[in-house]
Amino acid sequence: MRRFSALRVAVPAAVILSTALVAAPARAHDRQPPLGIADCTATACHFDVPPGTYDVRVRLGGEAAASTSISGETRRSLLPETPADAGRHVTRSFTVDVRTPEGEPTGADGTPGLDLAIGGRAPALADIRVTPAPHSRRIVLIGDSTVCYQAGDPYSGWGQQLPQYLRRGVSVANYADSGESTVTYLQDPRLWATVQPLIRPGDLVLIQLAHNDKTTDEATYRANLETLVAGVRVRGGEPVLVTPIVRRWFNADGTLNNNTALLVNGLGVDHPAVVRSVAAAEEVPLIDLTAKTKSLVESLGVEGSKALYLYNEKRDNTHTSVRGATAYASLVREELLALHLVPKGKVRVG
Repeated sequence: MRRFSALRVAVPAAVILSTALVAAPARAHDRQPPLGIADCTATACHFDVPPGTYDVRVRLGGEAAASTSISGETRRSLLPETPADAGRHVTRSFTVDVRTPEGEPTGADGTPGLDLAIGGRAPALADIRVTPAPHSRRIVLIGDSTVCYQAGDPYSGWGQQLPQYLRRGVSVANYADSGESTVTYLQDPRLWATVQPLIRPGDLVLIQLAHNDKTTDEATYRANLETLVAGVRVRGGEPVLVTPIVRRWFNADGTLNNNTALLVNGLGVDHPAVVRSVAAAEEVPLIDLTAKTKSLVESLGVEGSKALYLYNEKRDNTHTSVRGATAYASLVREELLALHLVPKGKVRVG
């Protein structure tokens, strides 16, 4: 079975730019990349670049102790909170996917170019360089609202939090969309018909669809998963099947409900079981996120698990908070490493 491998990419020599934090939007036609600190304020950067994949290298820190995180585009977590001692700098890099629409495939276009937000408890951006990375490897995501780029608080899909766990050379291209089942994802021309041609040889394509297959019979559900797997392979990508995250519905004994929580629909279709079966039959890597999230939710218990979902805000036991999405993205990261789908050196483990 092929595995996701590192790829050396020739990157243009970077020019170290001034460290003065001033707002001056760059225009791709005015000068050659890399773009840098002149395109930033103390809290945000905007780079006037066309859709594509870009490497971002940041130098963090300053005279005082600092702690900086970076997000971008549609609330994507790109770099976790990173400390720097007073008078010292740390350098970090990541790769980001820029596209239109920048969020859900059926959503609004968003802002052209690359937008980054500088956050954290004590943010300090000393320098930044942005260079095109058209040949970097990608993790493509196909899924529903529990995976997608959610546009506003308090919602977050786990795919929105996954980029922070990856280093330069691997980007996340998230084509998950709210409300989609295997049926609608294949039928909507803005989804599979648009996404499949974008898959490149060597891409990992993670597929998690089940939450909205409430009226899909088992034969159809199985056939739809097989169609997606075959379609990825035709493009030279490597499909990875992902069982759905659990819903937060408890039994009286503190375990999760076998039907609602564990994604068995009204027709008796056990979605995680079918995903596992298709993965085995098609010899596709499997990330059993149902089992992983079940274990975590049950370990936290009825009260502790509320913070993973939007129970406190919306009485919502299906959609995750930023905290929950981050925890679930961490589980995906662990499985990517355990299955040797992404090289250890490309995964941020700290």
